[in-house]
Amino acid sequence: MEKNLFENARDAVNRFTQKRGGKHDATSQHDMEAAKQAIQSAYSQCSQEEKQQLQQFEQEVEAHHNNLR
Repeated sequence: MEKNLFENARDAVNRFTQKRGGKHDATSQHDMEAAKQAIQSAYSQCSQEEKQQLQQFEQEVEAHHNNLR
C-alpha cells in the first residue's frame, strides 16, 4: 500500500533529524528541504490532529537545523 503524504512527511523529518555528525553539508541541506516540502505537501490532505503534528515536525526540523549550525 502506498504511503500517504503525512507518513512521507514523518519519514522525511526522521531522516533529517536522525542524521549524526553535527555538520551542515549539502546532504543535510537536501534532507532539510525534502522534509519541509513533504510537510507542506501533507497539509493539503490531513486531519486537524495531523496538522498539529505537522507543526511539531516543522519545529523539529528548525531545531535540528539550528543545532547543525
